[in-house]
Amino acid sequence: MQFIEAYELRKKWIVPPLVVINYQSGELDKKHIMPVVAIKRVRIGLNRRPIKGEKVTELMESIKANGLLNPITVDREYNLIAGLHRLTACKMLGYDEIECHILDYEDGKQARLAEIDENLIRSELDALERAELWEERDRLLEQMGIRAKRGQNQYSRKGGELISPPSKTTSELAKELGYNERTLQQGKQIAKSILPEVKKVIERTPIAKSPTALLKIARAGSKEREKAELAEKNAREAEAERRLEEAQKYTQLAAQAREKQKELQLTALRSVTAQKEVKLVRKQKKAKFIATTDEINVQVGDEWSLDRHLVYCGNTSSDEFINLLPSNAALAIVIPGCSWNYDYLVDEARVVAVLRSEGTIHELCRQHRMPFRFELLIGDLYVAIFSYELIPAPQKPIEIEGLEGAVAYLMHMYTAQGNFAIAPSIGHGEVLIACERMGRICFTGDNNPQLVSLAIARWQQWTGKQAIKNL
Repeated sequence: MQFIEAYELRKKWIVPPLVVINYQSGELDKKHIMPVVAIKRVRIGLNRRPIKGEKVTELMESIKANGLLNPITVDREYNLIAGLHRLTACKMLGYDEIECHILDYEDGKQARLAEIDENLIRSELDALERAELWEERDRLLEQMGIRAKRGQNQYSRKGGELISPPSKTTSELAKELGYNERTLQQGKQIAKSILPEVKKVIERTPIAKSPTALLKIARAGSKEREKAELAEKNAREAEAERRLEEAQKYTQLAAQAREKQKELQLTALRSVTAQKEVKLVRKQKKAKFIATTDEINVQVGDEWSLDRHLVYCGNTSSDEFINLLPSNAALAIVIPGCSWNYDYLVDEARVVAVLRSEGTIHELCRQHRMPFRFELLIGDLYVAIFSYELIPAPQKPIEIEGLEGAVAYLMHMYTAQGNFAIAPSIGHGEVLIACERMGRICFTGDNNPQLVSLAIARWQQWTGKQAIKNL
């Protein structure tokens, strides 16, 4: 019989699971090829990791060129254990069936353990995903009452019955993959301590890949977490003893502590995001432009439109400038070196950040009429934060250097995409360029026409766009 590939034979014949084909003879055989299953029969659990579209696309190209090189893994009920991206790729290619390993487990917990092991070993996990899998794996082992003895490769139940797979403790598995005991413990802390709502915000961001940043977030609000856990424990005990009024009181206390913990963790997230952004900017190799003002003729009283941004040349504490401002700015940043005439900013922006050098910030705070919230030290700059709202202070000190780094940090902390920011002193365009790069809208200006010209020139060279003088 002439050689025919197994996949073509399966298309010609109805081949049941576990029946295979001998490549040399073309005869049916039960030894050399994977069973197949109809794709529509494969069940996908709710706790699967999200599909990554780029990975599915790569697999589709590979499968079209070479076939499915690595079968999916299912249990006897066709619940998917490993291979969601491969399954999705085959679905999108229009396949009706797929090769599979079929593993026999006593219960769903064993199947989930095998699925976790497969993901830990084979998948491209970020730090948050890996931490959650480690924590879930430990929890399952505890629920099943099984642990590996030292020197053994199987788990033992009471009575000596061996279970395989899975075959290793979480700690042993982590070490095999190159993670030490300390990294494992930190991963579990990340998984247990970061609240689910905060994890949702972190998912698929650069922070999810950074164990150091995740650990800082996990440790934020640790006192509130301890209060919440104690209150939740007391609530369960009171409810079990039918002390319902007391149980309700503890439940409310737990909810308040959790809300405060979430607030502190989100603040920590904004802080580490800002620091990561500053480091990224430093690493980026961009062409260095020398600002030129040859074709920019700025005079006092001029208004300039820089795409979405507005630049004013004149007194930025005057009614002329204030009337140009939006009514709902998120942040105002006052950079070092300018005299203080800007108490009005607290009525124009939700948060006002005043940057000063050491020795001058306290004098400023004594003279202002704005509601002072707290002081930050960002590198060697002292920052006073003013707002009518109660704003939690981030962790201190903040290891960021330079004025542009401080501006980027404040932008990340107190603004979002599309928000308005005010800079009543234009400086060298630090706030303007930060707004352009981060998708914010800047309202800025200065009394000095030369500084305004330089900032406009810098923006034009950064963006490749042309500033327009408003008539």
